[in-house]
Amino acid sequence: MSLLDRIVVNPEVVHGRPAIRGTRIRLTDVLSLLAAGASEAEILEDYPYLTAEDIRACLAYAAAQADHPILLAS
Repeated sequence: MSLLDRIVVNPEVVHGRPAIRGTRIRLTDVLSLLAAGASEAEILEDYPYLTAEDIRACLAYAAAQADHPILLAS
C-alpha cells in the first residue's frame, strides 16, 4: 500500500476533508499537532488506532498538495 492510499476524501466522512482511512481523523488534525510541537510518539499515544505510517502519509499528502505550479496572469 502506498502512503497516499492511507488518505481518503469522502463527502460522507468529516465533510469531505482529507482524513486517515478508516478513521474520522482529519489530515489537518495530525498536521496541526505536529506544527504545535507534538512528537510522533505523543500522537500515537493519544490516538492508539493510528500508526507511524498514517502520520507519514499525512506529511506526504501535504507535501504533494504544496507542490503544484502557480500560474501568473500577465
